[in-house]
Amino acid sequence: MYENEIHEEERQPETLAWHETLELHELVAFQTNGIFKLKKSVCHITDPQLKELYIYSIGALEKNVRELLQFFPKAPVFQGQQMREDNAFYAGDLLGLAKTSVRNYAIAITETATPQVRTVLTNQIHGAIAWHAQVYNFMYKRGLYPSYNLQKLLLNDYKNAQEVFNMRY
Repeated sequence: MYENEIHEEERQPETLAWHETLELHELVAFQTNGIFKLKKSVCHITDPQLKELYIYSIGALEKNVRELLQFFPKAPVFQGQQMREDNAFYAGDLLGLAKTSVRNYAIAITETATPQVRTVLTNQIHGAIAWHAQVYNFMYKRGLYPSYNLQKLLLNDYKNAQEVFNMRY
């Protein structure tokens, strides 16, 4: 071991790095949307074991989000709170679906051995990318996804998480 080497657990930065802050944002936003959907759906579940699994999932995701939110005060920019409307949730959920579609197509293409399948998947990933751009542009133009303002992104995440924690199910 080198004398100057810092152990991972010894490093205590004052702020998070920008790239890790953005990853935290993605995780908090995605899981908060998931909690919202689970809490809205659990009352419709009639199978007791499945209902128990939903309740377990809600608890596990809430634990994850609470743990991640602890890092927000160390984000490069973070102050206060900001309200978010329902349209933002629905648009954000659509954006998450579009983003996941692009990722899934990219993975599927790397697993493709048949040229005809690769051609179809390549065409479809281009469609998924265009779909993502449409949803993103819709959100950005309406101020629902302030992607160039990290402070607003994190404030939205924080507010959404607090609201979903308080939802009854």
